Amino acid sequence: MILEAIILTVITAATPLVVAALGELVTERSGVLNLGVEGMMIMGAVGAFAVAQMTGNPYLGLLAGIGVGALFSLLFGFLTLTLVTNQVATGLALTILGLGASGMIGETWVGVPGIKLQAIYIPGLSDIPVIGPILFHQDIVFYLSIVLLIGVNWFLFRSRTGLMLRAIGDNHGSAHALGIDVLRVRYLSVMFGGACAGLAGAQLSLVYTPQWVEDMSAGRGWIALALVVFSSWRPWRVLAGGYLFGAVTIGQLHTQALGVNVPSQFLSALPYAATVVVLVLISRNRRTTLINTPASLGKPFVPDR
Repeated sequence: MILEAIILTVITAATPLVVAALGELVTERSGVLNLGVEGMMIMGAVGAFAVAQMTGNPYLGLLAGIGVGALFSLLFGFLTLTLVTNQVATGLALTILGLGASGMIGETWVGVPGIKLQAIYIPGLSDIPVIGPILFHQDIVFYLSIVLLIGVNWFLFRSRTGLMLRAIGDNHGSAHALGIDVLRVRYLSVMFGGACAGLAGAQLSLVYTPQWVEDMSAGRGWIALALVVFSSWRPWRVLAGGYLFGAVTIGQLHTQALGVNVPSQFLSALPYAATVVVLVLISRNRRTTLINTPASLGKPFVPDR
């Protein structure tokens, strides 16, 4: 069925956006603004592809992508949390560094056939017409994205540690006065965001397009950042936004396949144009946005010595 095929491709396109946005949401809830999602994502993609090629095991590649993303985020954490550099400038530098480093590391892998992370077959459930292939015959990253969504929502709004993290994001000075280790929580939040970005990048090179192509993240890190604002820092809204942007991305591909006489450059720009439109619409409701925005977002914390 054509509709089933479209839904499957939308899920594949939306999954890395949802995963990366959930990681950044936790990071921003702690009061840290990391604009280096694109850099961490592309480093996770090249790390996952390289390890999968060397070991022949895509699952090891997936773990490598997560690890590379987390380690790369530590650089951002050290610069912004320990050395107290500007978070916006450091995040942009991290993206540029990631794009350049990944191109250099992945140069030997260009044109090499990738090892695809196969979909998981669930006996009985996967054979259900329509619903089976869509929900019960997906790769492990799709299921991890659902687990992450539920876990992040529970962690932020149902756990004591999540309450501490949100308290730091709202007022890191008051949280420090209460005895909460602000730097430790923020370091862990940044690493979690990096691990999620690395997982999203691994999905790109092992599932979405099982090969290595320079700059294959193609701006998805920036869309993930926009998704966090779009969701008003609420996990469940990230899922809706991720699938909306995924549908726009796949829609422009199907439009080209149908032979619609529209410039390909315009269709390729549609996902990013949709991002701008959504941000403009959100900015009109400034009251709601300001209420949900962590008050200390992007502000450095310097503990008493």
